[in-house]
Order: sequence, then C-alpha cells, then structure tokens
Amino acid sequence: MTLSLYHGSVRPMGVRRLSAVIVAGVMALAAVLLAPRPAVADTPWLSVSEDGYASFTVPAADVQANVGQVSQVVIEGNFGPSSAWAEFGLTRRGDVWSGILGPLKPGLYYYQVTGDDTKGLKDPTNSTTVASKPLWSTFLVSGDSARLLADAPEGQGGKVETLTYRVKTEERSALVWTPPGYQAKGKGYPVLFLQSGSDRSATDWFDLGRAKQILDNLSAQGAMEPMVVVMTDGRGPDDDKDLKDLRKAVGDAYRVHRDREHQAIAGVSEGGSQALRAALTGPGQFAYAGSFSGLLTEIAGGGPGPRPNPGAKLVRLYTGNVTDPAYNATVRLTKALDRARVRYEFDGVNPDAGANWTAWQENLIDFVPRLFRKVSDHGPSAGHGQLKGEFTPPPAGTTPTPFVSEGGFVTFETTTDFKDAQHVTVWANTAPGGSWLRIPLSREGDRWRATVGPLDPWFYYYKFIVDRVSVKDASNPTKVTTEPTWSTFLVSGERSRLLSDVPAGQGGKVESLTYRSNVANADRTALVWTPPGYDPNRAQPYPVFYLQHGGGQNYTDWVEMGRAKQILDHEFLDGKLVPMVVVMGNGNTSNFNKELLDNIVPAARAHYNVSSDPSQQALAGLSMGGGQTIGVLKAYPGRFAYIAAFSAGFGGGTGVDVEAINSGTKLLRMYVGDVTDFVNPSFMAGLATMDSLGVHYEFDGVTPGPHGWDVWQKNLIDLAPRLFKR
Repeated sequence: MTLSLYHGSVRPMGVRRLSAVIVAGVMALAAVLLAPRPAVADTPWLSVSEDGYASFTVPAADVQANVGQVSQVVIEGNFGPSSAWAEFGLTRRGDVWSGILGPLKPGLYYYQVTGDDTKGLKDPTNSTTVASKPLWSTFLVSGDSARLLADAPEGQGGKVETLTYRVKTEERSALVWTPPGYQAKGKGYPVLFLQSGSDRSATDWFDLGRAKQILDNLSAQGAMEPMVVVMTDGRGPDDDKDLKDLRKAVGDAYRVHRDREHQAIAGVSEGGSQALRAALTGPGQFAYAGSFSGLLTEIAGGGPGPRPNPGAKLVRLYTGNVTDPAYNATVRLTKALDRARVRYEFDGVNPDAGANWTAWQENLIDFVPRLFRKVSDHGPSAGHGQLKGEFTPPPAGTTPTPFVSEGGFVTFETTTDFKDAQHVTVWANTAPGGSWLRIPLSREGDRWRATVGPLDPWFYYYKFIVDRVSVKDASNPTKVTTEPTWSTFLVSGERSRLLSDVPAGQGGKVESLTYRSNVANADRTALVWTPPGYDPNRAQPYPVFYLQHGGGQNYTDWVEMGRAKQILDHEFLDGKLVPMVVVMGNGNTSNFNKELLDNIVPAARAHYNVSSDPSQQALAGLSMGGGQTIGVLKAYPGRFAYIAAFSAGFGGGTGVDVEAINSGTKLLRMYVGDVTDFVNPSFMAGLATMDSLGVHYEFDGVTPGPHGWDVWQKNLIDLAPRLFKR
C-alpha cells in the first residue's frame, strides 16, 4: 500500500479506481487537463457579493471558442428549491452573457456553464475543481449557518492522504483524514468509514461535501473525538469484500483501533444502505452507523436487508424532504426496524434539502460529534420534522396540473406529446426573490415529470421548455393573455393570503370597459374593479386609481398576473382600503399622456361614479407604466395627487416644476426590486436626481426580488392602503 498527501485542489496522482463511474470520471478529467484551454480571462466570470448575490458575466467569444455558436447559455447548479440542480438562464447583452441570481443562502454551490442544453463549459476563471465532474466549479457563500464549511484557521486542520490498497489483484484507493496532532505511534484512534455511494467518488466528500473543512472545524472546536476518517468510492451492496480489505489496510497503515466498538461507518445513498448492512448484519462490524439518504427498506427476512443486531451503539437515519428518493425508503425502513425492535435514532425530515450534498454536509456535521462518546441529545435536528407516510403524487395523466401537495411541494407533468423530446425543463419563478429558474424534468414513461419544493406560499407562473421551445402546460386551465405559453398556480398559506380568492360573493367586481382611443384610432379595453357595495348613484363620487401595466403587457396583466382583484378584495375586507374604483387601462400607445387624459379618464368618468377632483385621483404603473406615470407627473403636476412608480426611475431633471409637484402631490412613492431587477441602477440614479432637485417623495426601500410580478404584487399590497388618506 502507498500513501500520498492530498493538498487542496492537487489531486492524488497514479491512483487507479476500478469503479466504472470513477474511471470514467478520471478519464474525463484527464481529457480536460490535456485539451487546449482558453487563456484565463482578466475578469472573473463569477462574482459573489457579501449579501449572497451571484453575478455571472460570461464572454460570448469564449463560449463560441469552446463550444461553438449557441442560441442560449445557462448556468447549471444547485440553485433550485431544496438545493436541487437547476438552470439559471443568462441574457445576451452585447458581447457577454450575464445575469444576477440571489440572494443565495450561506452554503457551498457548484455550477457549470452550458450552451444549448448539451454543450458544457467549465469556468476557466474559477480555480476550484471537482475531480469527478471536470466541468464543475464551486463557490462558498459565507454566513453563520455555513461557518463549518469555511476553511479552518491556518495550522489548525488535519491532514488528508491517499491510501492505495489491494483487493485480490485489484488496486483501489481511499482518502484518509487524520486529526491535528495525529501520531503514528502511541494510543490508537477510533475510525470512521465514509462511503460515497455507487454513483459518486470519494473525492466528492472533499470537493462537494466539504468533509475536510467540517472535520477541521469540529476538531478545532473540541466538538468531536479525535478520530481517523476514511472516505471511499461506495459501489453498492456487493462491496463487503472491499470493505473488509479496506479495514485491514487502514489498520495496517494507521494507528487505529480494530475492534467494532471503535469503528463507525456512514454513507450517502447506496453507501448509507451499505453502512446499515455492515452494522446490523450478523455479528456486526461497526458499533456506529449512519445512513444519509440511504435506500435500504427492509430487514430480517425482507429480502436485501440485514438481520437485527442489538449490539450497535448508534444507528442514526437521515433523510431529506419528499424530493429525496430516500424519503419513502426511510418510511418503510423505520417501520421495519420498529417491527424488528431494532433501536435507532432518526434525525427527522430535513425540510429544506433533498438528496444532495447540502443535506449530507448537515448530516456529517450532526453525526460525527455523536461518535465514540456519550451524548445527551438523541432527537432530531432543530427544525426537522416527522415522517408523515409515503409521498405519492397523483398517477400519470391526472388533471389539472400541476399537483400542489402539503408543504408546498409541486409536481409538474407534461402530456404525452413530448415523449420523443431530449431535454425538458419547467421554467418558473422559484428562485430566491422570485427570479426564474429552469428545473429539469425526468422522463417517466411517455411523459416528463418532476417534484419541486418546498415552495413558499405565493403565486407562481411557469411554462415548459422542450428542446429550447416554450410550451404551455395544456393540462392547466389558467391562462395569461399576453404570454400564451404561461400557466399559473397558487401555493396556499398565510404568506399568500392576499393573493388568494376571497369567499364567493364577498369580493368586488371586475368588468370590461370599452372606450374609443383617438390615439390608436380604434376601440380599446380597460378592466375596472369596483369595491363590494359599489353604488353608481352615491352622492359622493368614488376616488379613482389608474393602474398601468408594463412593456410587452396589456390591460389584462394586473388581473391575470398581478392578482390585483384578490389583493384589492382582501384589503377592502380587512378594512385597510378606502372604497375606490381601480381602472386598468391599455398603455400600449405612442402618446400615453394623451391616451390617459383624453381617452381612459373620460371613459372611466362616463361609465363609473368616480371623482374628477385631483385629490381623489391616483396614478401608478410598473416598469414602462411606471415611466409613463412619472411622465404624467412631470407634464401635468398636480393632476393626480397620488403617484407611484414600480421598478421605474424618475429620469432626468430638466424642465421639472418641482414646486408644482411638491404642492400638488400628496403622495409620491417609489418602489424597486433588488440588484436582480435590471432597472435598479437607473432607479437609484433617479432618486439622487430627485434629492438634488428637492422633489418630495417616499422610497419604500428595496423590495426583494427581480423585475417581475413577485415584486410588483408586493408593491401594490403596500400602496393601495395608502391612497386617499391624506
């Protein structure tokens, strides 16, 4: 056997791995290392802000030089709900593909650049590597919850070596972490064997699992017993001979105890199943066992499982939420263990992670401090929940879709029309703040399906992308007039209460108002919301709020996408809203000022009992509509006493009658999304202009989210109760 030091990103050389998966990974890595590489760009493709926003800027020339001409570029990574693999689409702006994603929770992220679904490219400006995935790079978003994933202070960490050993005539390898102060002579150390799973590499424990950082930090804090940790390529249930030879090789090469009382085993996926078999079968080889998303379901005569062994000191089970394939397996296993009266501990269902390294990092952090010592806490981790029975989405072909399950888990499914497709994703506002991600769907029979979540209670919109073509979910009856391929759904909960329908008969009415446009020289339509109890003959006319859409949208969008009716209904019933009429007109015009003042406003007054008093009139809009609103304010200060702009800046200050604006405007309130909202920089410049001019305004502060409906719904929720109260 041989030993070699494993330093950071320098990989062990001359090690043969006989697992087909790992051999393939090494060959792929060698191909990448030997292939011509583009010169390292002066500017990194990725920058991460202190508050967790990841900004990607990928030169189009580099993409073309490496993978050829492409029509789209995405960043694939563990950005999705439950840290699922997802695609973040970049936008072509000049000579770069760019986009901002976030805020990302503290943790380790891994990603690659991909063009046209299949053309992968490693970020050459990121020096991190993943040995088993040559195209991947990683980055760490720091924060208190990820402090154990950060590098330990210099000189306080352990060492990692490669151990090469033989199984019969085959040469295999393992990675070994020894604790700070480890001595080859003297007292023996307990040992933990970590299995990587049949489709993963031992190096994944370092590149993706951050095992070295976790062990270094736990050791520095005195939170674990000094031990030797051995990481291997798990190859499933037939690996018992390898495990036996590995234990002997470790015992020969390191100062470790060989008795079962000082040996532990854990693993991910099939590696977790192997860990349980090794601890519970026959006399048992290990006193401690941990199953991280393990797939074992039976014991004692149930087929592949082990016989009960009461001698194990600790058997601890871990699983992610229902997106983890181990969730249902764990339900079955706990029942089998209970029937066999095998003692075990359950860490609880991790609500925010599936079967991925985000979950397994947490599992390792919880498991290691429990080894070779007495602990008082045997319950689940904080925030983890109970198993609630197996998760089974509706059968294929059930309509309507998507299927929204308890806890915010959503199952998307296509029809059979795309059975011959090669790449299918669901594009939805599921990223932090409501940004858009593409979640890959898996082929199941003649359909494509995926379960995503947990999604926070809110209003969601989505479409399928089938081989780079946008497709509507034909099994969802919802529609978006201006986006024919979009569908919508609501995840219920207190957070989304204002976006849900009020009980039948208790809300206001939405009616179509047809008016003649002398700007468009055509009949046009507006939608008008009237409050519950609206009286067309009331002596006092109602205040009126003109609410405008954005570019590429129309008068239908505030109802179909903005949930304006639901928001106004709830706020009225909650007693927060002054009874008013809300007019949502068509702003797609070459002269909005004329369209509004000569067409929309007169039509509203002719058909509804609304006031013409400026103090009883409000105007607001989003994006383009916000710009139009500011244009009316500048051109006709005082015509509308209440003004608001959503994701639209003030613009320049030339020719602005500041005194007229300040004296004639009771409320001028400005809204914008965070740095993922592309108008954020110009908006902030507009605030500076307003400050320099002396314009009186209120700024709601940055609304978390992008240039999208998640932000604008929140803006309307904030604005509507402020109108006509000054």
